[in-house]
Amino acid sequence: MATAPERLLLRLEWKVVRRLDGRLQGAHRTAHRGSGIDFTGLRAYSDGDDARHIDWNVTARLDEPHLRVFTEDRELTVWLVLDRSASMAAGRPGRGKHDVLAELALVLARMFGRGGNRVGALLFDTGMLRVVPPGTSRRHALRIGAELERTVEARGRATTDLAEMLDAAGRLARRRALIIVLSDFIGDGDWEHSLQRLARRHEVVALRIVDTADDVLPEAGLIVVEDAETGEQLVVDSADPLLRVRFRAAVDARDARLAAGMRRAGVPVHRIDTDRDLAEALVEVVARTRDRSL
Repeated sequence: MATAPERLLLRLEWKVVRRLDGRLQGAHRTAHRGSGIDFTGLRAYSDGDDARHIDWNVTARLDEPHLRVFTEDRELTVWLVLDRSASMAAGRPGRGKHDVLAELALVLARMFGRGGNRVGALLFDTGMLRVVPPGTSRRHALRIGAELERTVEARGRATTDLAEMLDAAGRLARRRALIIVLSDFIGDGDWEHSLQRLARRHEVVALRIVDTADDVLPEAGLIVVEDAETGEQLVVDSADPLLRVRFRAAVDARDARLAAGMRRAGVPVHRIDTDRDLAEALVEVVARTRDRSL
C-alpha cells in the first residue's frame, strides 16, 4: 500500500513535475569564477575576486591582473531548508502552509534529482534539526517526504529564530551549493546578517510561503487572536477601524523589512500563496530567476 508521501509525489509528478521538466535545471546553471570544468575566457581582476584564479602569464603580459573564468559543472548540490515551526501550521485543512511546503519540497527534490543533482534537506523546528543527506533518486525524494510526515515531539512553544535556521544551513553546506529556503519568515533573530553570510558562499533563493491568515484580519466582531509561534492569545474586536488600520500597517512594515533585508543580501525572494496553483507559481519563479540572471 502506497504511503502518504508516495501518493502525494505521484499526484505532483502528474500535475506539476511534467509541466516543469527541464526548466529548473536551466534556471540555475550560472557562471561562477573558477568552480567548474569549462574554461570560458578571461576578464580583468576586481576587488573581492578570488586571487587563486589569477592567470599569471596573461597578467605579466598585459601588466594588469586577469582572472580565468569557468562555467560551473551542470551538476550541483541543492539544500532545501524547510521551516517546520508552529507558524507554518496556519491555513485551512489540507492546504495550509505546511502542506504547501511539503509539496514544494517533493517537487524540487524530484526535479533537481532528475537532472542528476544531489538534493539534501534540513528540517528546522525552533532549534530542533533533522537532516536528510544529499541524494538523487526518486526514493530519496520520498525520504524527504517521509521526514516531513514525522510528528515532532511535544515541546514548549518559542518564536522561530530565523538566524539560527540560516546559520545551521551554512554549517551544513560546506561546499558551494544552491540553497533554497522554504519558510514564511515569521520569527526573530538577526536573520539578515546570517543570510548575507550564507549568500556570500552559496547561491540562495527564498520561497516565502504565505497564507491569507498572515495578511488579512477577518471582519468577524470579537475574535481570539493567537500567536502561532508562542501560543499567546488576545481577544480583539476585528471590526474596530483603528485596529484594522494598525494591523494593515504592521503587515506592510513586516513585508517591507523582509524585502529590504533580502535585497541587501542579494537574495531573490518569491512569494508562494497557499491558494495559488503550485505549477503556475513555480513557472513564475523560474521565469523571474532567468530574467534576473540576464
